[in-house]
Amino acid sequence: MKIVAVCGMGIGTSVLLKMNAEKVLRTLGVDAEVEAADIGVARGMSRDAQIVLTSEELAPEIGDVSAEVIIIDNFFDLEEITTKLKAALPE
Repeated sequence: MKIVAVCGMGIGTSVLLKMNAEKVLRTLGVDAEVEAADIGVARGMSRDAQIVLTSEELAPEIGDVSAEVIIIDNFFDLEEITTKLKAALPE
């Protein structure tokens, strides 16, 4: 499974979201590749991803991708990330 963590510019906040998503996935026992990206490259990276994690402001900019786009309100909130990833993961 491929997951892309997207921020607006650079990779600072996307790396933070990537690291927190990896923590959550380890806790859930899910094997997934998580990549960090800025919005400029996110569209391309999202083409073969199953999930995209991003903010509400950036979600519309991701465009038409087959991946499920999940809006994360607080990139520091492991509980929010856990709840939203669990809902999106296959059983």
